[in-house]
Amino acid sequence: MFAFVLESMVMDVYSSVKAITDPGVHSYVKSLVNGPDIEAAYVAWLEFMDVVNANQVATEAASFASTPGTATIGEATKKHSAESYPFLNDVDWLSSIYLKLLPGAAVGKTPKAVDKATVMGSAMDRDLPKAAAEAHHKASCSIDANGVTSAADYEAVNAALGRAVASVPKSIVMDVYDAFAGIVDSSIPNNICSSVDPLNAHAATIFVYDLKVVVQASLQ
Repeated sequence: MFAFVLESMVMDVYSSVKAITDPGVHSYVKSLVNGPDIEAAYVAWLEFMDVVNANQVATEAASFASTPGTATIGEATKKHSAESYPFLNDVDWLSSIYLKLLPGAAVGKTPKAVDKATVMGSAMDRDLPKAAAEAHHKASCSIDANGVTSAADYEAVNAALGRAVASVPKSIVMDVYDAFAGIVDSSIPNNICSSVDPLNAHAATIFVYDLKVVVQASLQ
């Protein structure tokens, strides 16, 4: 997967994560395991990295055709993104709560939920996750001092996600929903709604349900 991405992009990720990772993390992890084992793993990783570098692509991959329902999803997203944007502005995105673990989430269930999402990603039309990633990247560049992206970029992210989800069989989508429903405590959405304007929260909820109907109509 890394070999199909430009080296400059891979290094951008490396540099960004390195900037937010405490230098003591490596030593801490090493103290929890057998020293020779982690050293062997590190050497193996470096050797693997050399192989990837040797096979790195020189140009970006070409785009592929969009999924059926693209126009319909775009129209629905445009309308409902505008209606739910006030809710986005109400949320305190600078809160430290987003850095905490999900309350009550069992350790064994969380990786399984992530696995279901990974399976869904692998089932998507190959160009759609790329479009969604690019939309998220653009949205991250327009985030203001309150942690909120622009209305236009918010709409673009919703449209890209809607199209990506629509390219996956419904059964796989529901597997992801059920897996995360099992680790997200009911108090979480209630807590978020209690901290914002209830009318804006209601508008955002309507947006989710209405978009779900449009996406479901486009599901494979």
